[in-house]
Amino acid sequence: MTKTELEDIYHDYIACLNKQDWPRLARFVDSDVRYNGNQIGLEGYRSMLEANFAEIPDLHFNIELLVGELPYIASRLHFNCTPQGKFLNLNINGANVSFAENVFYKFHDKKIVQVWSVIDKTAIEAQLMAYSDRGDA
Repeated sequence: MTKTELEDIYHDYIACLNKQDWPRLARFVDSDVRYNGNQIGLEGYRSMLEANFAEIPDLHFNIELLVGELPYIASRLHFNCTPQGKFLNLNINGANVSFAENVFYKFHDKKIVQVWSVIDKTAIEAQLMAYSDRGDA
């Protein structure tokens, strides 16, 4: 597999997420995938994503930065969305927030076998504070 092929697979994976095409997820994610050090498997990974879309109905993954070095992909994803209720243990309650996720993936046999993810929770907290200061929240 070349770097370009890996990046193409990643773009197809992100399109799969944005379409919520869960039957196709197994094409991109290994059955024994690990997420932030925990083996959650494909079903756990799918459940996590389904829960994300349930909490954030307008969730859309936007690739802001993509760097590939076989067998890894590093991506900065940008989100502009309106989580319902709580998200990351913060009371969002339908406020529009913008934030980034820095995520690293390890691939094997053209599938994601490991994911390391860090979401910029501080950016969300700052926006909620600004809303509160303006009286929006």
